[in-house]
Amino acid sequence: MAKKNTRNTKSRIVSAAWKLFYENGYDDTTVEEIVEESGTSKGSFYHYFSGKDALLSSLSDLFDDKYQELIPTLDPEMDSFEQLMYLNREMFLMIDDSISLDLTARLYASQLITTGEKHLLDHNRIYYKLLRQIVTEGQKKGELREDVSVNEIVKAYALCERALIYDWCISNGDYSLCQYAKSMMPVFLNSFRVKKAKNGE
Repeated sequence: MAKKNTRNTKSRIVSAAWKLFYENGYDDTTVEEIVEESGTSKGSFYHYFSGKDALLSSLSDLFDDKYQELIPTLDPEMDSFEQLMYLNREMFLMIDDSISLDLTARLYASQLITTGEKHLLDHNRIYYKLLRQIVTEGQKKGELREDVSVNEIVKAYALCERALIYDWCISNGDYSLCQYAKSMMPVFLNSFRVKKAKNGE
């Protein structure tokens, strides 16, 4: 139970911080405002984060909270490839609607130069666990190729997402990330899909 409360407290801080970053900008958001918005305490904040800068790497936590929300909405009747495309659309829609371009770019920059933990590549994240689960099921159902390992398909999916986000950042967000990915993700990943024979063939 204590672990759940710990997770909830941290999640509330992270959610509040990114909401304020989006509304007010990173530089104009204070730790005090984050604490007030999250309904926690300064002690709790500094228990999890050394300061505001440390929150930049917590964007992956925010993404994982979103994936947790999406799990019950996955239609079990949906083809596994379509489930992957659904997750991508929902996640990129969230980025379009509530994560500022500047902060997304800062996160990617921090992952490039950090010598510490690379949160985006942490395979213990809900993100990777969920992708592995969907791909494994897809292979069992004959919807995804079995001659490519689960980890290779997951790696390719994650690589495509990062590439699209990176390109969106260096293009200054001149287009909808969600809409662009809707057309590009299937192009990149279709080769992992098992082609179904047409009726009568």
